[in-house]
Amino acid sequence: MATYLVTGGGGFIGSNLARGLVERGESVRVLDNFATGREQNLAGLHDRLTLIRGDIRDAAAVDKAMVGVDYVLHQAALPSVPRSIDHPVETNDVNVNGTLAILQAARAAGVKRVVFAASSSAYGETPTLPKIETMSPDPLSPYAASKVAGEMYMKVFHACYGLETVALRYFNVFGPHQDPQSQYAAVIPRFVTAALEGRQPTIYGDGLQSRDFCHIENAIEANLLACTAPKAAGQMMNIACGVRTTLLDVLDRLGAIVGRKVTAIHEPPRPGDIKHSLADIGRARELLGYTGRVSFEEGLARTVEWYKRKS
Repeated sequence: MATYLVTGGGGFIGSNLARGLVERGESVRVLDNFATGREQNLAGLHDRLTLIRGDIRDAAAVDKAMVGVDYVLHQAALPSVPRSIDHPVETNDVNVNGTLAILQAARAAGVKRVVFAASSSAYGETPTLPKIETMSPDPLSPYAASKVAGEMYMKVFHACYGLETVALRYFNVFGPHQDPQSQYAAVIPRFVTAALEGRQPTIYGDGLQSRDFCHIENAIEANLLACTAPKAAGQMMNIACGVRTTLLDVLDRLGAIVGRKVTAIHEPPRPGDIKHSLADIGRARELLGYTGRVSFEEGLARTVEWYKRKS
């Protein structure tokens, strides 16, 4: 049994990772200050994991959390492109300085590997599809820039200090425990909850923008593989399904699931938003053995069922 530290374990992806690890019988430690995460996301797990309340920028809290850890799944961050445009300094402080603090502590503690939650926003508005890891980063928001900086620190700590690191560029991850209420909420939870409540969701733009939506089970698969895959150390790779879907198509498929047509209210596009996104996942297949086995359609149906049960 290995010991895993999940930073940001009260957040959407972090809490799902913690739950998946606990269900596998692993020893799990969560570090979170609950600035954006929610303790209720860990409901039913408190007696099965160790929760440390702390900020990733707090060296004492991070050092405490890191003792005896084999693998770090570094999910903690201030998420959201719009939030970062509103709060660029805070975004940089948490996402860059916090990541550096995690790496320093992991190195000192002799951690086997750090797996970093990177972002597809690194690609910017590159017109070429699919996005492949050899493309030069072109971030369009403070959030995207902070995630690219995190990737660079992962690479540097591997090159300079021999700390094994892996950066996973997530593409539009969705699923249970994703907060639909925040003003910075992601599109799938907003769409799903609006459809279930009989409301019209809001689309910023014409709805023809496309995304490579990735169900949370695929992100969990990638993280667990990335901890031990021999060829992955020092690498960065896309995590997605390799299929793009427009927002209007999402509404059509959602309507088929809930049994009624779902139409949107359209607002002007938001600054920093990317028009099209599609991943090449060949590197993750090669280095991790990643498959992305849960399709968008299956993942959307699972997500609707989860929100139904929650309501």
